[in-house]
Amino acid sequence: MMNKLELAKIKEKALTEHIPIIMDDTLDVISKELIIKRPKRILEIGTAVGYSAICFSEFLADDGFIDTIERDTERVKEARENIKKAEVEDKINIFEGDAVEILPTLENIYDVVFIDASKGKYPFFLKEALRMLDNQGIIFADNVLYKGYVMSDYNKHKQRTAVRNLREFLTKLQENEELETKILEVGDGLAIAKKKQ
Repeated sequence: MMNKLELAKIKEKALTEHIPIIMDDTLDVISKELIIKRPKRILEIGTAVGYSAICFSEFLADDGFIDTIERDTERVKEARENIKKAEVEDKINIFEGDAVEILPTLENIYDVVFIDASKGKYPFFLKEALRMLDNQGIIFADNVLYKGYVMSDYNKHKQRTAVRNLREFLTKLQENEELETKILEVGDGLAIAKKKQ
């Protein structure tokens, strides 16, 4: 059983230190889907301090497992400590390194893929997620509206690539005939793409 008290402490520390973690309303929406799905394997792209992976572990099938990828060495260290404190280290495996390099080496099939990493890489993450997604799988992608920039005529230089790539990502999701996609205005925008039966 996951240690809920430790989870609350992990959340509080992340918020105090301004470490981006999944927002409560986004987590609520995803949790409702996971309760129904009871996934056996989840792939998370972007571990940060392990908070979302710990939250998701509660909804796994009995022998379920989460693979999560993080390139920031300090975050990996903290995530490993947090996962241990929350008593779910037997359910979560962290790959340390750049998701762009790690994803093509993975051969597993996943019921659920959660994308929450470098916004500029979302189109690449999507391509890899689709390759590994189970026939009835779900892709969740967080922060897809990116402070509202994605749906506006925003064109400032600093965020331009991220905004352009997120727009490309959303177009690819919505044009993919194998997927049924919804874009929700919870948190900073959540995309839910389910593989059609």
